[in-house]
Amino acid sequence: MARRYLDQRLKLPLLRVADALETHGSLLKAASALGVSQPALSRSLQELEEITGTRLFERHPRGVIPTEAGQVIIRLARRILAELRRADEELEALGAATGTVAVGVLPVAAVGVLPGVLIRLKASHPAIQVRLQQGRTEELLPLLAARELDLVVGRLYTPAVPDGFQREALWEEPISILARTDHPLFASPGPVTAETLMRHDLILPTVSQRVGQEIEHLVTLLGLGASVPLRSSSYGFIREMLLATDHVAVMPRSMMVGDLLRGTLRVVPLAVPAPPRPAGLVLPPDHAPSPAASAFIASLRGYIGEITARGLADIPNADTARPRSDGSAGRKRG
Repeated sequence: MARRYLDQRLKLPLLRVADALETHGSLLKAASALGVSQPALSRSLQELEEITGTRLFERHPRGVIPTEAGQVIIRLARRILAELRRADEELEALGAATGTVAVGVLPVAAVGVLPGVLIRLKASHPAIQVRLQQGRTEELLPLLAARELDLVVGRLYTPAVPDGFQREALWEEPISILARTDHPLFASPGPVTAETLMRHDLILPTVSQRVGQEIEHLVTLLGLGASVPLRSSSYGFIREMLLATDHVAVMPRSMMVGDLLRGTLRVVPLAVPAPPRPAGLVLPPDHAPSPAASAFIASLRGYIGEITARGLADIPNADTARPRSDGSAGRKRG
């Protein structure tokens, strides 16, 4: 097979063409995004296909679709472009507490710990910019692998096969029962029974399938499966219902950590312990964080320390918390 010598012949503008074509799906839209004419973009695509020696995109009446070879070049282009962005940001950050950190965040962490982390980061490093990408684990890890993200924050799930990412458990975000501070449930000391809980209406968050299954599991353990709960995907709606009514919520307690810190909501003590739910950081393998990413991680650790000191998050034990590169986050013993 003839050598292509891509390292000598590929040009950065051609990689931008491949990325734009896959992103926009048409020559016209990609040309507009790159600020060039459509004929000029077509010539660049032709040059790229000549260099690689294969067709990279199939032309259709409604646009273009990458071939299998095209997907290879697109992945290459995005890795290189992401690394160039990182280098640009790190050069800007040299000698000053500046730069940009790209953070992937799972839904529970996005409404729970992330606001407090960003407040701390803004206070300590006001010039650092944060680029957020919310999504599910299976959506964020490919972006982390492509270096489009510096790190991922949230619930740590054990992958089906080892993936090489570094995982570090920093806190537990157990499924809990939450109610307003002056709720009748707190009138008597000690754990609350399922019979007592059944006297009050439930409100459950509509979240990802994994979190939803964990919520349903605790509901079943408590014997509340016969009730018909109110469900909502709106964090603000659930919060208002908790503060204004006698509803109780079954959800990860970290989703309401702000109100728990302010004392407007409380965790209802239960006789049935909730299963552990480790959460923390996912980092690329063998990749040192940039100065901006290091500052974000320091703010995350500081905020987790604050809410742990207030009794609102458990710190995993040493075996659970240390970084793992074998695709696991460790397990809590006992």
